[in-house]
Amino acid sequence: MMCISARNQFFGRVVRLNLGPINAEVGVDIGGGDNITALITRPSVESLNIQEGSELIALVKASSVIVMTGDAKLKLSARNQLRGTVADCKKGAVNGEITLELTSGKTVTAAITNASIDGLSLKPGDAAVAIIKSSSVILGVATS
Repeated sequence: MMCISARNQFFGRVVRLNLGPINAEVGVDIGGGDNITALITRPSVESLNIQEGSELIALVKASSVIVMTGDAKLKLSARNQLRGTVADCKKGAVNGEITLELTSGKTVTAAITNASIDGLSLKPGDAAVAIIKSSSVILGVATS
């Protein structure tokens, strides 16, 4: 067994694989109607033996999650927009943590500054979106 410091850990299944000569886009169904796209190198796809239908884990550090308020759909260069409701909002000395609950019941945690928490007026019950660049998603597979 391995413990990982990445706060956001999503178990899922590969539903889309777009291989390029250098990189690959990997679409992962994490359940509840939510998907995450990861951009990884082609050698990583090959060494992990990732293919459509593969089960894996998508990892995202809380510091790689951007929070946007509201529920408006925007066109962004960041591929991943996970919509939810603020479940928890904790301030620290400089930074805080925002936890969003997705419709599936899964959560996404973001580490953002206290100034951002105040500027966005975040509080439990608010609609919000977790934005994650595909290059910030790390994929892992179980080994035997």
